[in-house]
Amino acid sequence: MGVTTTDHLRRSVLREPTFVRLWLGTTASGLATWALPFVLGLAVLTRELGAAGLGVVLAARTVGFLLAVPVSGVLADRHSRRGVVLWSGLAAAVGAPVMALGLDRSVPLMAAAAVVVGAGQGACRPAFQALVAETVEPERRQTANAAMALSVRVVTLSAPALTALLATVFSTAALLVGTGLVWLFAALAPPAGRHVAEATPTHRVSFVHEFTEGVWEARRHPWFLAGLGALTAVIATGYSATGVVLPLVSRDAFGTEAVLAAALTAYTVGGLLGALVVARWRPSAPGWAALVALACYGFAPLALLFPVHWALVVAAYLVAGLGIELFNVPWFTATQREVAPDKLARVSSLDFLLSYGLAPVGLALIAPAINAFGVTAVLGVCAAVCFAVPTAVMFAPTTRDFGRARSRP
Repeated sequence: MGVTTTDHLRRSVLREPTFVRLWLGTTASGLATWALPFVLGLAVLTRELGAAGLGVVLAARTVGFLLAVPVSGVLADRHSRRGVVLWSGLAAAVGAPVMALGLDRSVPLMAAAAVVVGAGQGACRPAFQALVAETVEPERRQTANAAMALSVRVVTLSAPALTALLATVFSTAALLVGTGLVWLFAALAPPAGRHVAEATPTHRVSFVHEFTEGVWEARRHPWFLAGLGALTAVIATGYSATGVVLPLVSRDAFGTEAVLAAALTAYTVGGLLGALVVARWRPSAPGWAALVALACYGFAPLALLFPVHWALVVAAYLVAGLGIELFNVPWFTATQREVAPDKLARVSSLDFLLSYGLAPVGLALIAPAINAFGVTAVLGVCAAVCFAVPTAVMFAPTTRDFGRARSRP
């Protein structure tokens, strides 16, 4: 007797070989992405790379990311998403050993290779998001996205310790080459999806026109623009402010770096808990619930604003991490459900470009703002933005259900 559709949907998505391959590929890309800064930090400790060189290399990687995200969104909608993942992963796999060649020899060579690695990292993100929609049925996508989020948090938690452990056995150059091998696995692991490229037009359409089509598709969904605005505001203010101020508060207010480590760990643990909760939780108003959860990030800068016990700072970061994943998973799921399938990668690239891609801009502006207005004023404004903007956008049309006014196949 064959397996019925109902039985198939009840079976865990992690028992589906196709999804497992995709999950392994995204996990590998996340591991390589998070490990690289720690490997470069070890290079500074071993004096193979200076502090200024570290800044240049990391900035070059960010530039590559920002340049590649919109391009890959267009390519992933025009061609096979699996192919985009393959070539972006291969680019990062080639760039990593070139960085190893430049170690202790040439910062410009390392920076050039970092641009390629960053481009590979950025190019695979929209394609991975679109591949989830291609390989997983709509009824199971939230669970699948929760599994993706869970792997990201596990990698975030384990990458520093794993890197430090491997550093006792391998050189920094070998670790850089190792990240390239992980990227190679990320390139080869994912399966082919069901995407069929549109028929080739009789006249060549420009890249700008195709990307603009993605922007117009995003504008068709008020909930998407509202949610993206809220997420960008939270990351540009709350995430950036806490990233700069938390080390200062840990050192000056508590006299130890342990609070810094505990808070960052609590944030990751909160993300893990959020991914576990949202894998099964289906609130009656998913959009509003997600936006309320996103607003919880405001507790992080708020805890740094007042002279509270260190446990409250750690608890605030736990709540912030929990809230981020309670927002992210329904957000990704709604995007995969509501956006036109042939424009999904372009809309996803717009998401990554504005939310996470602009995070370095916020980080760059926070320190001058603190010097000009003081820590108290900056943290107060950032906390207010984190609470107010997600709450305000709840009044935008279709945000209650993240656009479930109509269903898509």
